[in-house]
Formats: sequence, C-alpha cells, structure tokens
Amino acid sequence: MNSTKIKEECGVFGISNINDASALAALGLHALQHRGQEGCGIVSYDGKNYYSEKRFGLVGDNFNNEDTIKKLPGFYAIGHNRYSTTGGKILRNVQPFFADTNAGGIGVSHNGNFTNAITLRKKLVEDGAIFYTTSDSETIVQLIARSKKEKNIDKIIEAISQIQGGYALVMLTKNILIGARDIYGIRPLVIGKINKSFVLASETCALDIIGAEFVREVENGEIVYIEDNELHSLKPFGNHTPRPCVFEYIYFSRPDSILRGKTAYEYRKNLGRELAKEDNVDAELVVPVPDSGNAAAIGYSQQKKIYFDLGLIRNHYVGRTFIEPGQQIRSLGVKLKLNANKTSP
Repeated sequence: MNSTKIKEECGVFGISNINDASALAALGLHALQHRGQEGCGIVSYDGKNYYSEKRFGLVGDNFNNEDTIKKLPGFYAIGHNRYSTTGGKILRNVQPFFADTNAGGIGVSHNGNFTNAITLRKKLVEDGAIFYTTSDSETIVQLIARSKKEKNIDKIIEAISQIQGGYALVMLTKNILIGARDIYGIRPLVIGKINKSFVLASETCALDIIGAEFVREVENGEIVYIEDNELHSLKPFGNHTPRPCVFEYIYFSRPDSILRGKTAYEYRKNLGRELAKEDNVDAELVVPVPDSGNAAAIGYSQQKKIYFDLGLIRNHYVGRTFIEPGQQIRSLGVKLKLNANKTSP
C-alpha cells in the first residue's frame, strides 16, 4: 500500500445512453493512453446486467477488436487506463472496479490518490469489510457499498465526504453516469456531449476522438450525474479555491487538451516565453526534450529570437518514461526513447 513516488496519472472515461457505448469508451481510452500504460478496462451496462473486461497493456492491443467489444454490450460504459498509484501490478488492481451492492451494481474508475486510504481501509477491515484488491481505489467502492442511505447518489455523497486527497471519479450505477472531482480540483475531469448523450473524461482530447462537443469542466468539489439524458449538478462540500495540479499543465495532459480555457500547448509555450524573459542565458541554439518540452522550447526560441532545432530524436514506439513504475525502468526507457541527433548544425 505505501508509496513514496508521485504517481497520480490515470485516465478515466464514461459515456451514457448511446449505441456502441463500449466501442466509444475504447476510443476515448485510446486518446487518454498517455495517462496510463500498465492496464486498461471497461465496464458496460445493458439495462439489466453489467459486463467487465480488464487487461494488462495498451488499449489498442486489447480493445481494438470486435470480439472483445461484443463482450461489453449496453448503452452505458465507463473505462480506465491504469498508471499504478498504490497496489501491485496484478490484474485485479486494474480498473474499473465493480461490485454488487444491496442497492444494485456499481462500477468505479478513479484517477488520483486518497491520502487517508490506509486509515479508511484499516477501519473498514475492522468493521468486517473484505478487500479484493490492494489498490486504494477500492476504498470508495467499499464505502458506497456499506452506506445506509437509500438513494445511490446519497450513498456516493456520503462515501466521498469521507475521502481526502486529489481525485477524479467516474461511476456507473444502473442507468446513471456519475462524475466527481475533489474539492480543490487537483485532478481533471471534463463534460462532453455527443447528440443527446453525455460524456465524462479526464481530458478534452478524449471528446475530440469520438466527435463529442466540449461542454465544460467539472468544477472542484462538484458531483455531476446524468440520468435520462439530463445533467444534474451538486456541490455538497461547500466552496473552495481551485488548486489544480501544475503537472497537468506542464506534462500530464496532451498538448491539445483544454485546461481552464486554454490548451496545454498554449500554457507550455507561454511558460517558455516567460522563461526567456526572466533568464540571462546567452544561447545560440534551443533544443527541446521531446515531446513534453517541445512547446516550451518553441516559445523560448521565439521570445529570444534564436535558432530552434531538434537535437534529440525520439523513438515513438516507446511510451512515456515518467509513468513507468520504477526508476530503473524509467532510466532504461530514456535510453530506448531518445538518441542524439548527430547532424551538423
């Protein structure tokens, strides 16, 4: 359970009341692949039964075939790309998590970390709860299952009120799709719409791939739920000043995703421009470290009016090295991913 590394990047996706929900969820997860490469999963609902498929590896290697999608029928689906925060690399830790409760089934996809997960887990175990996984994300499922509230949305509110940390949650129960964001908006979650159907996703790039319109971000501390194609909003935890994670702006998010009204590309380019204004470096050449440093390097080069060129060549068949589970693998990944450009200037 213990983790000393900053590892909070996962991708979550949900879609409600639409044909081919699981196929669209797979496409959304494909667009969010940069947020997690260890595993992926989809839970669907056909109005009567829930279906679950979870795999190690990339979305395209696991959900890019008709046979797998056929195992996930229904008009509702949620999905998850895993980058491990807590818990070992075992298949049962791959999300979405699903549980049958006294109020019916519920599926949960979680991005982030619960800072009080160990304390909550210990108390739940003492009260008789049996955990199937070693992930802190299962805590929310257990809290919902053990709630005495009558309505599912009230069970979810009660459960969320007990957790602390930065998180974005996408949940599915019966014909209701639910999204929730922590009180400071540390982890991202956006709302989209395709025809009359609503979509929840970590980033707007997942909306673009399925042709959905970006509606807005889920606000910090907000719970949204979609029922009968109607979007409902609750803010049960009061008002708090947003404190989004800066890494979403400089690294985690895809450059074309929109964060607070601008693309991540714009933020990164402007950061490069600002750095050029503030430093006193006498340079003749700007070389980006691809791909995350590209936009900042362009902004820096334009502001300084000095030459920009590619000094490092990236192998695009290697995934993001920061989100590998161990430092040794990350170091080897850099050698696999980047090589010096030996071309003469």
